[in-house]
Amino acid sequence: MRQARPPPLLSAPTVPSNRFTLMPSTYLDHNGTCPPRPEAVAAMVAALSLPGNPSSVHAQGREARRRVEVARRQVAALLNLPPATLIFTGSGTEANALALASAGDRPVITSAIEHASVLEASPGALRCPATPDGVVDLGALDMMLGAAGRPAFLSFMAVNNETGVIQPVAEVAALARRHGALFHCDASQAVGRLAWDWAALAPDYLTVSAHKIGGPQGVGALAVRDGVPLAPILRGGGQERRRRAGTENVAGIVGFGAAAAACDAGAFNRLAVLRDGLEARLRMAAPELVVAGARAERVANTSCLVTPGWRGETQVMALDLAGYAVSSGSACSSGKVAASHVLAAMGMGPDLAGCAIRVSLGWSTTEDEVQHFADAWTALHGRRAPAPAAQQAHLSPQDRQSVVSQTARQQ
Repeated sequence: MRQARPPPLLSAPTVPSNRFTLMPSTYLDHNGTCPPRPEAVAAMVAALSLPGNPSSVHAQGREARRRVEVARRQVAALLNLPPATLIFTGSGTEANALALASAGDRPVITSAIEHASVLEASPGALRCPATPDGVVDLGALDMMLGAAGRPAFLSFMAVNNETGVIQPVAEVAALARRHGALFHCDASQAVGRLAWDWAALAPDYLTVSAHKIGGPQGVGALAVRDGVPLAPILRGGGQERRRRAGTENVAGIVGFGAAAAACDAGAFNRLAVLRDGLEARLRMAAPELVVAGARAERVANTSCLVTPGWRGETQVMALDLAGYAVSSGSACSSGKVAASHVLAAMGMGPDLAGCAIRVSLGWSTTEDEVQHFADAWTALHGRRAPAPAAQQAHLSPQDRQSVVSQTARQQ
């Protein structure tokens, strides 16, 4: 009698692959996030094999703790601050929120050009205006502090993420001291790019973000000066001296430390030559081009380019197809089709502000990449942008005047 055949073996279902291949491209969006530095990647890979929790007392836990503390010292050395002042967080955004949560009942004053993580965490704050060059108006801030009637809490960035304009941090700190205010500085775009002594500037709270200096995403830090209030927003554990609950992201923190140790603000300044050459070449191809904040002091790597009549999102998509990664504003909000609040604070109307792109260079950028980008942008501009006269005709009177004044500043 013939035996029945066993049922066929079921093969494992085919799982669609999530892998994809990026076309070769030139990355010029370092203000959005820096590519991870090789030093950070190597340190993280080594740390990922550690099984220990930094709060555990066994050997593996002690080794994890040791590596976290080494990283703390590395980041603190970059800032010239005591390691004990640093609180590791899950992002720069969290560090900003932690600082702002510590304002208590003090009136909060920020600038109109702050990152969304500050503006949206302080909806009731007073907004200090900026000048047309994108610099905080110190005279207005002095008046606002005097009118507050009691000590305030200030939150001002060191470098604007969209324009690269360097803000007068020392002067803001001096005003804060004169008026008895607490001062939080978001230095996410400044650390590793400016050779500033943060101990001498002495903000009460200082935000740093790992992925802005070539470390991993998902890690930040808040430096808190001794003696100032701190109101933890995450509770339920004793981590970070009970200032920020939650098991530390050991691999991320280790990568943060390695990136901090690799930073060289002096070498970063080489990018100014590439940035200035790029802007000069694009202005020759497009005389109507406005470089936002061109007359102010800027970090070496950032160009905010406004081409009247040529929408920023259109440029970003066209350049992406050509193999160049740039953005049309802050990376945290560039998915939204809305004009930049930073450019609006500088006096640009929504039509003109909507024609901006941000090109930001970094540690991995080469001269050839910048030259090839200029070739691609110039070719796209020649094919797709209308004539300058037609561009001007579509602008509001406010934007027309803004183009005239900004162009005059560039001469």
